[in-house]
Amino acid sequence: MYRLEKSGMEDLVAYYRHHKRSFPWRMSQDPYDVWLSEIMLQQTRTEAVISYFLRFKEEVPDIGTLAAIDDDRLLRLWEGLGYYSRARNLKKCAQMIEEGYGGKIPADHDVLLKLPGIGPYTAGAIMAIAFGQPYAAVDGNVLRVLSRYFGIREDIRQPKLRKQLEEAICAFYREHDIEDEQFIRDLTQAYMDLGATVCIPNGKPDCESCPLRMDCHTCQNGLWETIPFRSGNKERRILERTLFIVRSGETFLLAKRPARGLLAGMYEFIGADGKLDRDAAGNYLKDRGFDVLQMRRLPDARHVFTHIEWRMRAYEVSIGNWDLPLKENEALFRKEELQGLALPSAFRVYSEYYGLRGG
Repeated sequence: MYRLEKSGMEDLVAYYRHHKRSFPWRMSQDPYDVWLSEIMLQQTRTEAVISYFLRFKEEVPDIGTLAAIDDDRLLRLWEGLGYYSRARNLKKCAQMIEEGYGGKIPADHDVLLKLPGIGPYTAGAIMAIAFGQPYAAVDGNVLRVLSRYFGIREDIRQPKLRKQLEEAICAFYREHDIEDEQFIRDLTQAYMDLGATVCIPNGKPDCESCPLRMDCHTCQNGLWETIPFRSGNKERRILERTLFIVRSGETFLLAKRPARGLLAGMYEFIGADGKLDRDAAGNYLKDRGFDVLQMRRLPDARHVFTHIEWRMRAYEVSIGNWDLPLKENEALFRKEELQGLALPSAFRVYSEYYGLRGG
């Protein structure tokens, strides 16, 4: 059982109150702001989230607006953040909150865990930061800070370690009968800020600035190179694709991806598996029945997802007319209409080639 000392945590809160970073979602204690920011911050750098958060809040200021927003507009607002399932879960969650909880995020940890897109970390963050309740929110920064503090050599990717540290934080609140809501809010965010600015992941941490240095096992024993221990990532799967930017003048053909899976429900240029040479590409287009006037090769591109890497070859295909049957998931869009669609960042090199904004 890991045990946090009250004096050390008080020092950490005092340090945070003096050095805390300023973010727009910290300007209020609105549960909506906390929830939205925490979802946006998943897999995304904090600095990159600021402009997205402000733009999103300006157009979607509350849960009712989020519950009713058009899907395409939602994805357009989200583009550039990636992991688009987060946006879809936000809307689903907003609809459930609107229908079942009067449009207010419930201050109930167990209820939060039942809502779409809210796992243990996000539920803990909402309870602690928005409501000042004694729950733990252990993200990567907190894992690193506390692993170094306690001198933990276990793999920090193991779920059991995260649970142990969550319990250590909750036990600290219980043991010291801490009910000060602002203290809980500040301590929760203090761990996060310390990990982002002082107890950094790469290179030697700035231990001289750390309020926990005297009690930190890693600092006192010079173990920065071995703690924390993180096992390697799974090897990415390589997927080769051929894209066809099919156009007739200023009208483009796009296909909508399936409702589930990678980039679910988003539009993309049509394509085929594998890297097709010019002859194979021509045969593919012929089989589709396109009246090809001109075909030219575009630059190759690649895009890295978490576990998959796309390596893409592309052809611009100019056709004479659209007198052919389209597949059920395909649609035609004028160039100006494409400006309103969320095109995945995987295709940015091609969308920008035509002056289109890519996500």
